[in-house]
This record gives sequence, C-alpha cells and structure tokens, in this order.
Amino acid sequence: MQLFTVGLLFIQNKKLLLAYSINKQCYYLPGGKIDKGETALTALCREIAEELGVLLNPQTLNYYTHITAPAYGEPAGTMMEQDCYTTSQLVSPSAAAEIGSISYFNLPQYLAQPRQAPGAVMILQQLTLQGLID
Repeated sequence: MQLFTVGLLFIQNKKLLLAYSINKQCYYLPGGKIDKGETALTALCREIAEELGVLLNPQTLNYYTHITAPAYGEPAGTMMEQDCYTTSQLVSPSAAAEIGSISYFNLPQYLAQPRQAPGAVMILQQLTLQGLID
C-alpha cells in the first residue's frame, strides 16, 4: 500500500524543524497526507496551517526532493511517498492540533530520540550530506 504525503523542510541554524505527533509519539516532518482532489501544494498549505499555525503562500514553496520510506505508525508494508518542499517565506511555527511540540534537529540528535520515522531519518541524512544541516 502507498501513502501519498507532503512535507515541509524548514531549516534554521543548520537544523531541521520536526513536529512531535501526540498520536504517533514521534517527531516527523511537518505535513501530511494528500486528500483526494488536492494538489501537493494545497495539501502542504492545509497541513502546515493545521499543525503549525502558519499560512504558507504557495508561491514561496519550492520542490526539493521525493522520498520513499516505510510509513511510520501505519500498517506493516505501507510505504510513504513524500514530496518535500522548502519555503522562502519567513515563518514562526507553533504546535497545534495533534502536534505536541516542535523542535529543530540534526541527524545525531534525531537518532538519539526514542522513536524515529524512517522518512525523517532519510531526509536528515540527505540534508547532512548536502551540507544544509550540521
């Protein structure tokens, strides 16, 4: 089974913003599932407004990469297909809805967490290799 999602890559001080899901008890990329009839950008803007209280301007979003990883917290065999975007918009995110907290991570800090989402590990590895985060 495939789960189509979008995620926001917001980097500050060479660390990546991740959101802690109360439901899944894990930090992951802010964003979420693309609903039927939505575009990736529409879904991303909706999810970020819900999770972080930030109204993104779609014109500030830039496609960065696509990742395929086991979907954390979903039935075994479910693969997440996630388009990841950056934004040039200045944002002041805060936790909302099912998000318990937000924090900035580099790869070693994330790997020290009690639970890791495979997709978050993949994107942190890629950003580290490209020198975008420490």
